[in-house]
Parts: sequence; C-alpha cells; structure tokens
Amino acid sequence: MLIVADENIPLLDAFFEGFGEIRRVPGRAIDRAAIEQADVLLVRSVTNVNRALLEGTPVRFVGTCTIGTDHLDLDYFHKAGIQWSSAPGCNARGVVDYVLGSLLTLAEIEGADLTRRTYGIVGAGEVGGRLVKVLKGLGWNVLVCDPPRQVAEDGDYVSLEQIIEQCDVISLHTPLKKSGSGSTWHLLDRQRLEQLKPGTWLINASRGPVVDNAALREVLLEREDLQAVLDVWEGEPQVDVELAELCVLATPHIAGYSLDGKQRGTAQIYQALCAHLGQPATISLSDLLPEPWLAEVTLNASTDPAWALATLCRSVYDPRRDDADFRRSLVGTVEEQRKAFDLLRKHYPERREIDGLKVRINGGSPVLSGIVAALEAQNIL
Repeated sequence: MLIVADENIPLLDAFFEGFGEIRRVPGRAIDRAAIEQADVLLVRSVTNVNRALLEGTPVRFVGTCTIGTDHLDLDYFHKAGIQWSSAPGCNARGVVDYVLGSLLTLAEIEGADLTRRTYGIVGAGEVGGRLVKVLKGLGWNVLVCDPPRQVAEDGDYVSLEQIIEQCDVISLHTPLKKSGSGSTWHLLDRQRLEQLKPGTWLINASRGPVVDNAALREVLLEREDLQAVLDVWEGEPQVDVELAELCVLATPHIAGYSLDGKQRGTAQIYQALCAHLGQPATISLSDLLPEPWLAEVTLNASTDPAWALATLCRSVYDPRRDDADFRRSLVGTVEEQRKAFDLLRKHYPERREIDGLKVRINGGSPVLSGIVAALEAQNIL
C-alpha cells in the first residue's frame, strides 16, 4: 500500500508505517503526479481534493487531519466510491485557548472587564459548542447563533441579526459553505460589518471567506472603535497586509495548532483507516504524547480571580507570540510572504492545551475552583 501524505501531518510514521510505504509531499504541491500510484491520500486543509485530482487514480481512501471539509469534494467521493474521513473536534480545545488568549489581550489593551461583556458565538459545532461551554462556565453572558442546529434542535439560539445588535464580542466558528442555502461565504459582508455595535470585538478563527476581508479592511479604516482578531484569511497563504496591520492580533491560521490537536487529528484518521481496512486500531495517542513542559500550577486561595484566569490561560498559550512572528513575516514580495505563511505553520513551536494543566489551590477557594473547572483544567485536591 502506498500512502501519500502532507509532510506537515505529525506522527505519520508512528501511526501509518505498518500499512506500507509513506510518501511525504508539501500539502500545496500534491498533484496527480504525486498520487498516480497511491492507495491512500492524507491531507490537511491546504490541499483541494476533487475530481480533477483523483479521477483515474487508485486512491480509495482520503483522510483530512482537520475539522473542516470545505477542501474536499464529498459529492465526487460518493459518486466514485471513495471512502473518506475528517477529524471532527480534533483541534477544538486549541481554538478555545486561542480565543481566550485573544480576549485577554483585547481586555488588557482597552481596560475592559471581560465579565461585563456579552459574547456572541456564531456556529456551535465542535469548536463553537466547546467555547460556549467554557464562557458560560465562567459565568459570562453568551448568545449563540447556529441556524442548522436551531432547526434540528429548537434550542436556545438567536439570529445573526441579534448577535450583531446585542453582542460586544463576536467569535466566528462556522464551517465554510460556498453557495446555496445556508451559505457562509461572506456571512459578515460590508452591510453587516457596518451594523456592528460601537466597540465590538470581532474574532475569526473559522475560515477566511466567512468575513469579506476587503469590506472589513474598509470598515476598520472608517471605524476606529472596532477591534479585529483574524487567524484566517481570504486567499491564504496570501494575506491582505493592510488588513493585518489594522488587526489587534493577526496570525497565520494556527488557532487550532496545539500539539495535542494536531496529533489527535492524525490519531482520528488512523482509526478511520483501520475501520476502512477492517482491522483493529492498536496504536494509542496517549502513548505518544510527550509530557507538557508546565506540569502544575499552584494558586493561593486569596489569588485575585481575574489574575488567576489570565495566568492560567497565558501559562499555557499566549497568541501575542504568534502575532509577532506573523507580522515579521509580512515583508518582501507577495511570493516571499506566501512562503513565509506556510513556513510559520510548518515550523510551528510546541504548544499544549489548557485542559492538560494541573492546578492546585492552597487553602481552597470556590471561586478559583470554578475558574479551573470552567477552563476544564485539572483541579488537584
């Protein structure tokens, strides 16, 4: 069996060497020539896998080690009898950590009290749903917009118009649907961007085209009251440099790039391939993950809750480092910037997740214990 895989997929050998030969290829360079003899294709979000790529090849299983599937032609897979799998939820915790870090940065810049703001989450799937749970666990006021789930569940959801009208913070976690009913392409277009409340914080860690980037640049130039955090961009790896300069935080599509999340995605695709081949999955991710650099944090019961929240989050991940790295890369020609975007992702430093952090509270504190529980960290008694 020949497996062609994006070179940036972690733990390829550990999970897949037992199946046959592995051929690594840069994700954006995977073409028909690369897969003309492949049985299995493993990708990440930068590779468009469609009829033009696959037709006439022996590929019968496609795995994407990512949450999203907008880069996969699922209709063609069905017609051609090609099995596929994604990795839903694999990087959800990493994105939640990114949003928390972004909120802390925005609050620090503006001197804002995070407990007094109203949060609007657009898209309540694996990522958005987990973010909602964390924010509500902290006792914050959260509104959720998810039209498909509202139809299916008739739950406590609001319209996008209500989010825009009532929320001080809007965080986007919707999948990208390019056309038809329920399209999310330019979900936030110029008209909706202009309707944002004064002082709104907008965070997009879903897909770049969910926000009209050109319109956002124009609106940010017109309205200094708005603040934006963008991890995803239209036309990646090419980025609107002027828009990036207007953002409080700008990063190269790494919100979910925790070590745990990336390796979890590989593990999920390994399990899916085992199921496709009708054989048991014998390799466990828990045996492969390294110990975190920061194993435990101790707080005194008298610790200020706001300081505790910021310290716990930033001790594991602070997006300002990624913002600084990204801004240094936005120089030179467009082609140099495109290459730098991919290199930042390829050589991304090790980063863990907050729910792996152990926290000890000396003296006991219900308030601090509540924060630890909301963050889903491990409270050591």
